[in-house]
Amino acid sequence: MTVIQTAGLTKQYGSLIALNGLSTTIGAGITGLVGANGAGKSTLIKLLLGLLTPSSGDAAVLGHDIRTQGTEIRRLVGYMPEHDCLPPDVRAIDFIVHMGRMSGLPPNVARERAADTLRHVGLADERYRLMGSYSTGMKQRAKLAQAITHHPKLVLLDEPTNGMDPASRDDMLTLVSKIGHDFGIPVLVTSHLLGELERVSDNIIVLDGGTLLRSQATSAFTEVTGVLLVEVLGEDQSQHRMGEALAAQGLPCRPRGSLIEVDPRGLPEPAKARDTIRDTAVDLSLGLVRIQAEHGQIQDIFRGEPARG
Repeated sequence: MTVIQTAGLTKQYGSLIALNGLSTTIGAGITGLVGANGAGKSTLIKLLLGLLTPSSGDAAVLGHDIRTQGTEIRRLVGYMPEHDCLPPDVRAIDFIVHMGRMSGLPPNVARERAADTLRHVGLADERYRLMGSYSTGMKQRAKLAQAITHHPKLVLLDEPTNGMDPASRDDMLTLVSKIGHDFGIPVLVTSHLLGELERVSDNIIVLDGGTLLRSQATSAFTEVTGVLLVEVLGEDQSQHRMGEALAAQGLPCRPRGSLIEVDPRGLPEPAKARDTIRDTAVDLSLGLVRIQAEHGQIQDIFRGEPARG
């Protein structure tokens, strides 16, 4: 099922190109939109909502043209903006009811949905407090609640963990996963924290300077690379001895923090590397803690490493 389709989508402000010829397809599940600040993530979301007019190119959201059907798109989509936009002198329950009414819900249904949604995001006990007294994490939860209270067909989340402490970020990511995987609502979520998107996303879109770098299943980013990470007991001297011994036996290796990175991919029989590492540790009387297969990461794209998979 195609949820979002873009073709050559471009947004330019004078000489600044915020989004440059983006062509991609987004389907069901959770799609992570990753890139540094200024990569074009927020610009893309505003274009998809019909809040900005593209300089060129086209896009459709849930089958609706972003140029001519923005109102219909916004009726069907839940949107959580990046920045704090909550009225400080309004109670959460009243705000969520109001947003539900704005999305077309009858008064009784809006109040019922608001109470249910605030319970889902963990604000049931705080729903009668003024939102100006909320912590950053609570404000983010309230913003998420207003995005899903009308049971949207698609949810767009712009930096949902922005400003949150690690524990609150984990809770928010759990909520995002629940929306996409348990509730079955397609989610497009942006973040500049690469590890977050690896945890919750089914697919990843990588933007850099407004240009598409890569769009692929998350599993393709995190698959086994063929590189081995080796850890031995002892101080740096033990690591150095082990590395020199492995290099002497023809295994390309280099230090990586407290580990030794071994890359046997160019060898005639790379599968034998593990045996060589084990035997070398025995010969040197070194304790071998682990031989671990390396998995790729999204950040490899920004390091300029070749795409894997």
